[in-house]
Amino acid sequence: MRSLSFAVLMALPFAVGAQDANWQSLTGPEIREALTGRTVDYAGQWQDFRASGRTLYFSGRESWGYWQVRGDQYCSMWPPSDLWACYDMARRGDTLRFIGAAGDVSEATYRN
Repeated sequence: MRSLSFAVLMALPFAVGAQDANWQSLTGPEIREALTGRTVDYAGQWQDFRASGRTLYFSGRESWGYWQVRGDQYCSMWPPSDLWACYDMARRGDTLRFIGAAGDVSEATYRN
């Protein structure tokens, strides 16, 4: 049983890697194109990305912030904080992934 468990654990990274192969990493221009003028839905929340660089996040109440592309990352800032948080992004069809520096992942789909 122990060798079977070890074999399963050894195969796990390959299975996860194969799933991730379906995701396309986005460049800065692709991120801008993917978000500008679009609204995305998260689980029970949504976010609107304005061409002006403003963004509205709604999770039962409105929260206005700012967004921009820096290099090949999506970055956002939410007052009263003046700190920017940046994320790598990937896309699979109409689903977007926001990937934080610690590897945390949020997924959103385009609102129709």
